[in-house]
Amino acid sequence: MAESSTLVRALCPSLVTSRCARGLPLAAPSPLPSLRLRRVGGVAWRGRGRGGSFSVRSMAAASSASSASSSSASFGSRLEESVKKTVVENPVVVYSKTWCSYSSEVKSLFKRLGVEPKVIELDQLGPQGPQLQKVLERLTGQSTVPNVFIGGKHIGGCTDTVKLYQKGELTPLLSELNIGAKTWQQP
Repeated sequence: MAESSTLVRALCPSLVTSRCARGLPLAAPSPLPSLRLRRVGGVAWRGRGRGGSFSVRSMAAASSASSASSSSASFGSRLEESVKKTVVENPVVVYSKTWCSYSSEVKSLFKRLGVEPKVIELDQLGPQGPQLQKVLERLTGQSTVPNVFIGGKHIGGCTDTVKLYQKGELTPLLSELNIGAKTWQQP
């Protein structure tokens, strides 16, 4: 307990100050119940509190972490290249989730128009799904699904796609790409 108190004093002086100002000992139950200190190999201590997380590592752990982050960065780069390739090679791409009603609405709209988009269901990709969604957010600035691309250009989400359709701009856009879109009456 003394070791963790010393570590808390070193890493979270504001926590120590706030507890001491209220006359609470540092070893008493913390107002931040999620604050956990644990040893993760060598001298690597991690904790998480209301204000975020912190981490202290030895130099050896830091160097292994940098090599791990470079491999994850290359993984992120591979995902980014995969997204770019998919968007370029397919006239209409919808990054979606099976349970999302907005994604379903966009897919139904394309189906009514006679368009079969390349649909990538992020929730069916396992751990790669959330990573792919982060890559999409970095590329498009949009963190939600559906994430729609037409002709290699990011269109937006459900609202953006439906607005294009309602303004009569979606069907001509699809026709320019020689995608067999049916002509439907506007709702």
